[in-house]
Amino acid sequence: MSRLIYLDNNATTQPLPQVVDAMLPFLRDSYANPSSVHRFGQRIRHEIDLAREKVASLIGAKPREVIFTSGGTESINLAIRGLLRALPNKRHVITSAVEHSAVRKVCERLRDEGYEIDELGVDHEGSLDSAELEGKLRNDTALVTLMHANNETGMLFHVKEAAELCKCHGVALHVDAVQAVGKMPLDITSLPLAVMSLSAHKFHGPKGIGALYIRRRTRIEPLIVGGSQERNTRGGTENVAGIVGMGTAAEAILGRDPGEVDRVRALRDRLEAGILAAVPIARVNGGGDRVCNTTNIGFSGLQAEAILMLLSEAGICASSGSACSSGSLEPSHVLKAMGVKERVAHGAIRFSLSHLNTQDEVDHVVEVMPNLVSRLSSLSREQ
Repeated sequence: MSRLIYLDNNATTQPLPQVVDAMLPFLRDSYANPSSVHRFGQRIRHEIDLAREKVASLIGAKPREVIFTSGGTESINLAIRGLLRALPNKRHVITSAVEHSAVRKVCERLRDEGYEIDELGVDHEGSLDSAELEGKLRNDTALVTLMHANNETGMLFHVKEAAELCKCHGVALHVDAVQAVGKMPLDITSLPLAVMSLSAHKFHGPKGIGALYIRRRTRIEPLIVGGSQERNTRGGTENVAGIVGMGTAAEAILGRDPGEVDRVRALRDRLEAGILAAVPIARVNGGGDRVCNTTNIGFSGLQAEAILMLLSEAGICASSGSACSSGSLEPSHVLKAMGVKERVAHGAIRFSLSHLNTQDEVDHVVEVMPNLVSRLSSLSREQ
């Protein structure tokens, strides 16, 4: 393949060169266990402390409030399960209908275990109604868990408003910020939430490492026991190379020109407008306040899997909000909750950019799409 255009950055991002360089020594010579008392081990411990400071600075937290995990999914599980274990007498949880599967699957398990799970709906753009949240908060509500930026549509929830409501009712709020970090400013000092999940590979760090912000005085029961690591909250010898890589990726975001967010948004808007103008059957799913890099476009009457295959043949990486099950594509639960027509939802493609993308790449995708869609439309009419 002569050219690769990567527009699947909500799935994962390319690790930055400085991230890889920072990790390599800890995969070769700097191999000591950070729990060891000798100088070699304590030098490695110091590197973990430095990385923790960098990740904390990225979100405006104190280093002691950052716990390293194996990734966003573990952070989410630790946040939800850990908070509930600390509040055994409260059995009511509130979430939304458009959460990532990492949250949805946990809530399904909780329902099977006797917890009452309330789901908040969204409007046609994918926005939450704060009044609905307030109406569902109860004395026995243990936890509210909401995403910051939707992984499929990029829609932003107004988590500050939700956090203030939860604070007034004495309810802990967990925010899944996996798709928000690196794409918008995040300052935890202005958000009165309890816990927030992060994942390094979503902002040009390595896979297999994440973090959980835990506000001071928030009680969390550990899920993984066996050691005193991470302030007794997550046992097990630390993934030092991953932690250092995550810290380096966080540092890169802090050092990046703030104008990069606007540049990525302009690229996203150019891609979106170009496709809509060139392909009459294209429709944007979602709207309003979105994270800068994401657009979800439905191609009415077509199948997302077929579109993705032809895009891949053209060297273009994108994604779908649908899950392949038993040989048939089921519309995304996110688009269903938004009321998107099935004809459009079945052909929904997510394009997610990063600061590494260029205008030339965007223009090439816009150029490719009309012929690609025309080919599939012709095949569809023949069937």
